[in-house]
Amino acid sequence: MTELEPATFPFVNANPHLPGSSLVPLLPFFLSYQSQQLATAGMLDTGASINVLPYSLGLELGLSWEDQHHTITLAGNLAQIPARGVVLSATVASFPPVRLAFAWAQTDHVRVLLGQVNFFQEFNVCFFRSQSMFEVMPATR
Repeated sequence: MTELEPATFPFVNANPHLPGSSLVPLLPFFLSYQSQQLATAGMLDTGASINVLPYSLGLELGLSWEDQHHTITLAGNLAQIPARGVVLSATVASFPPVRLAFAWAQTDHVRVLLGQVNFFQEFNVCFFRSQSMFEVMPATR
C-alpha cells in the first residue's frame, strides 16, 4: 500500500481591507451528488459541530429541499435558519472521495463550513498558522 502524503494549502485572506490579519483556512474541494459535481471551498472550522452547505450550492448539485426529510437544528448565528441533512461525496486534492454529511441551510448568508461531524472524522488536519498554511490527510482507520 502506498503511503499518502499530506496535501498543503495556504490560508486565504478573507477581508481584502485587512491583509494578513483575516487569514482563514479555506479548503478547495469537489462536491458531488448523483451526476452533478461542483468545485467549491470550505472553511475548516474546528469549533463547528457539523458541516454546513449554503442553499444555492445544494440547488446547483441538484438537491430538492422538499425531498430532504431529516431536519437539522443549527446553533449560534444560524439557530433560526431551517436546515436539512444531506450526504454528499467530497474529493479533496488527489485523495479518494469520502461521504460527508451536511446541514443544508436554507440561506446563502453562510459559507461552506467543514466541522467535527464529519469532516474532522474523515480527515486529519494540521494548522501552521505562523506559516499561513495547513495540511490535510485522510484519517487512517
